Amino acid sequence: MTLHHVELWVPDLEGALTPWGWLLGELGYTVFQQFEGGRSFLKDGTYLVLEQSAALTGRRHDRCAPGLNHLAFTVAGESEVDRLSGLSETHGWSLMYADRHPHAGGPEHYAAYLEDAWGYEVELCAGPPK
Repeated sequence: MTLHHVELWVPDLEGALTPWGWLLGELGYTVFQQFEGGRSFLKDGTYLVLEQSAALTGRRHDRCAPGLNHLAFTVAGESEVDRLSGLSETHGWSLMYADRHPHAGGPEHYAAYLEDAWGYEVELCAGPPK
C-alpha cells in the first residue's frame, strides 16, 4: 500500500501554482487534473491536489495548529537539496531555519525547510529515510 493523495486547500490557487507548480515539477510531478478551483500533480501513482474551495474558512495555513505540519519529499542527495533551496526564493518559497540550514533537523539530517506565502511548509530531504 502507498499514499493515494494529499489535498491542500489554498486561499489563492493562481498564487499557489507559482511555488507549488515549480517545486512539484522539479520533483518529477506532472499536471494530472485541472478543474475549476483546482489542480493536481501526479508522480508514481500518488497525487497532490491544490484546491481553492468555496468552503475555506481562513486565508493562511497554521502549521502549528492541529493538522498538517509539513510535507517532506526525498530528493537525490545533498547537491539536490542545495540546488532546490538555492532556487526556491525566486519561485515563491522562503528558507526556514536559515541559521541551522542544512542541518536544522539535526546533525545527521541534511534537508531544506521551505515555506510558501500562505504558511505551508515543505522539507526537502537528502536521500531516503534511514
